[in-house]
Amino acid sequence: MGILSNIFSKIFPSAHATNAPASATPASTPAPNTTTAATAATPGAPAVTPMAELDVEQMLNGMAQKSAEKLNWHTSIVDLMKLLGLDSSLAARKELAKELHYTGDTNDSAAMNIWLHRQVMNKVAANGGKVPADLKD
Repeated sequence: MGILSNIFSKIFPSAHATNAPASATPASTPAPNTTTAATAATPGAPAVTPMAELDVEQMLNGMAQKSAEKLNWHTSIVDLMKLLGLDSSLAARKELAKELHYTGDTNDSAAMNIWLHRQVMNKVAANGGKVPADLKD
């Protein structure tokens, strides 16, 4: 499982798609048409249900409020990864950059981190997350 998949599993724990309202906790009913064991174990799931957008900002802000550390996930890929309980080391971020096809210099960690944060927010938005406009392209 790649790092982006790990990020998705933390933000969208039900195979990265939920049918719950945006204000519900992310650990809600799995989405239909996925191939996870959780979905397969959910008898009577509707064949096609429109997916509600998950309010990622609300969810992450809630997690940040509960965190012992002051984490600024809005601008920092390191803090976002820490908030999600993932390895935020330079090696992990370089692996994420490779996974997302970063073409810049991975030794310029500041530029890479900015790019990574923007790309992760774009990917989250593209996969059903409601992300503030200023955090994505």
